[in-house]
Amino acid sequence: MNAPASADAVAREAERQRVLLAAIRAPASESATPEVCAERGARLAHGLDAYRGNAAAVAERALAAAFPTVRRAVGELAFAALARDHARGAPPVCGDLGEWGAAFPAWLEGREPLRPWPWLGDSARLDWAVHRCERAADPAVDAASWASLETTAPERLSLRFQPGTQLLRSRWPIATVHAAHRDPHPQDLAAVRAALDAGRGEAVLVVRAGWRATLHVVAGAPEEAFDEALLEGADLATALARAGECFDFTAWLASALRAAWLRGVVLA
Repeated sequence: MNAPASADAVAREAERQRVLLAAIRAPASESATPEVCAERGARLAHGLDAYRGNAAAVAERALAAAFPTVRRAVGELAFAALARDHARGAPPVCGDLGEWGAAFPAWLEGREPLRPWPWLGDSARLDWAVHRCERAADPAVDAASWASLETTAPERLSLRFQPGTQLLRSRWPIATVHAAHRDPHPQDLAAVRAALDAGRGEAVLVVRAGWRATLHVVAGAPEEAFDEALLEGADLATALARAGECFDFTAWLASALRAAWLRGVVLA
């Protein structure tokens, strides 16, 4: 059995990796020769270039997997350039590249060439919500808990969504855009243009159903307020009060149970 590494050895290795990563991330024209590298001169430059190229390609694939709507909307070549630019400015800091990409939507909104597509940032946020939802814990249902809806006061109860559920609001028709770019057809793209021309916004509930995330376009402000309250952990009475008298809880619950949005009822 190998002896455990000393604290000094661990610190030296961490510093070696930090310096090497800094050299890889720096532009080739600005790279200093890392003292931790055994190679020098042209061999070192070629090695760092190879690392940079591989890192850029890996980052591009990671973002393409997380943001398929954006990739299809802007095209393969443009997305590759965007992904590499983003990786240079905000490189991954975690070994799991599936955790990298949260800053990409806001970064897209700051890109001057993309200003003609102002909906792209929110479309990226929806992509990221779908990506995060599908990486969440496996769904489960506590079927026995539903009986408490009939026996316990609503102020003592709360409904819990499946892990990874998110509510997104946008001034743009992001669910329509998302659907149109999954398997594009001319009529779908025409629907996107019509929705954009009409200035139609959408609120979308992203929720795990089985192994995949599904999108539910929220039907109006009452349902939106109700979903938001539940996601914040409010009790059922508070959520119903926020939704208002026009909200049809019975119809909502039937839809939620059919689509398996909920994992159960808990004491608030």
